[in-house]
Amino acid sequence: MSKRIIQMVAIAALTAAASLPAMAGDMNNALGGALGGVAGAALGGAVGGSTGAVIGGAVGGGAGGAVTSNRRERTGAIIGGALGGGAGTAAGNAMGGRGGGLVGAALGGGAGSALGGNISRSNSYADDYSRGYGSHGSYKRKHKHRHYDD
Repeated sequence: MSKRIIQMVAIAALTAAASLPAMAGDMNNALGGALGGVAGAALGGAVGGSTGAVIGGAVGGGAGGAVTSNRRERTGAIIGGALGGGAGTAAGNAMGGRGGGLVGAALGGGAGSALGGNISRSNSYADDYSRGYGSHGSYKRKHKHRHYDD
């Protein structure tokens, strides 16, 4: 049985990596969320059955996204990996039993981490721009410099 789980993990990780045409940072988040989701779902399923697999997939997907993301992406990768890993595990369990739950955890955790990290990074750069930390060393002046003749 463990050999079959390892094969499922490898297939799920490769599928997650190939199905997300994204930037390098998003690919790291996807792989981290996928591997974390599968490991969490497998461990949770062994300890607590179907419900344990869903909880494990969520915790593992979030943890995998956290490990592989940078500061700007971390919050989104954790939330996305957790939501995707849990939802993917639940959907996979419903459709394909234990093996389907592992594949679902990998795909959901990977896609959720990548998407969440991407959104979080985009929002972070937008915040920087609105605060006046834009590119080319520019800064935002809050008041005009006035020169009076007094």
